[in-house]
Amino acid sequence: MPNIKSAEKRVRTSEKARRRNVKKKTQIKSLRKGFVSALATPEDPKTPEAYRAFCSALDKAAKQGIVPKNTAIRKKARAAAALRKATAQ
Repeated sequence: MPNIKSAEKRVRTSEKARRRNVKKKTQIKSLRKGFVSALATPEDPKTPEAYRAFCSALDKAAKQGIVPKNTAIRKKARAAAALRKATAQ
């Protein structure tokens, strides 16, 4: 446990930020699972909607520094490729 007052505050704020980051990452993972399950069903009208929600959440997380920018770009590109492949079939 820290002895300095500012260090104690830093522990509190970093814990709050950690919880917020974990919550956001969990949300992104859930949106990705929803997108993948929408891809699994052929001709599901919710697929583009799920893709947009997933990409939007990734962009927001990258903007807030929760996910690295290149990670968000990579995940969006892979999701787009999967969407193109599913719609081509």
